Amino acid sequence: MAANNRRMSGKKGAQVGSGGQRRKGLEGRGPTPPAEMRKGHKKNRIANAKAKQTTRRPVVRGRGGKGTSEMVVGRNPVVEALREGVPATMLYVQQFIDNDERVREALQLAGERGGIHLMEAPRPELDRMTNGLNHQGLVLQVPPYEYAHPEDLVAAAFDEGEDPLIVALDGVTDPRNLGAVVRSVSAFGGHGVVVPERRAAGMTAGAWKTSAGTAARTPVARATNLTRALEAYKKAGVVVVGLAADGETEVGELEALEGPVVIVVGSEGKGLSRLVGETCDFRVRIPMPGGAESLNAGVAAGVVLYEAARRRG
Repeated sequence: MAANNRRMSGKKGAQVGSGGQRRKGLEGRGPTPPAEMRKGHKKNRIANAKAKQTTRRPVVRGRGGKGTSEMVVGRNPVVEALREGVPATMLYVQQFIDNDERVREALQLAGERGGIHLMEAPRPELDRMTNGLNHQGLVLQVPPYEYAHPEDLVAAAFDEGEDPLIVALDGVTDPRNLGAVVRSVSAFGGHGVVVPERRAAGMTAGAWKTSAGTAARTPVARATNLTRALEAYKKAGVVVVGLAADGETEVGELEALEGPVVIVVGSEGKGLSRLVGETCDFRVRIPMPGGAESLNAGVAAGVVLYEAARRRG
């Protein structure tokens, strides 16, 4: 009867052969591992990305495709392009041209640069080449720009033992803004600029001139799809920061600028596109006490790059 009472009591006793499972469950699991070793933690993703990138090759121009060749026409534009180091392959000079100071300087600069062929051509030929533009007897041929691939910029930064600092442009169509951004990236120790393949400014002669020669040492990468390129950066442990007038955080308060980061700058009028804005980890604003509604891409990028360089310094 006593045995029956024990069966009906409803109390749970230790199971035979449990091997002390319940006692082990009460034991601690040891100290918490550092952030770099915790799966899913941001520092773990960054550490893994750096480990993967140690065997990556440096920036290789051309993996992002080539732009189109173009012509710089007119005496002043040609001289300015040659002064600023815009790449060129051929200088066309009209036959029987009036030899003024600008023509002489263009010929001198082309000769000093080396690698620029001089070609004399009749006026009708230059008219045909330039579709009837007022070339004034001087035409400079600029070769297609060789773009890097977006992932090359991250690889090059990790190869140098540095956290990537990259600027991506969303909807910026003025080549002069692109040139200004390239110049700022170079000035503040950034690792390159990313532009979309379509509906965006490319590395034209105008962009080269505005960059004041820094385009020769600061790579520009071209992305087939900017949103996918930013998502790939995030998987590599890079934080994506978008500039927006209604951003939740002021740029001076963003600690993420101390680490691997890509700064996304939209157009002056429309700002960031919807998909790009949704991809950003942070949306930050630049405080403007003077009341201006927005800054152009070159100035905005320069402000954030300065803050990033200050924090890293």
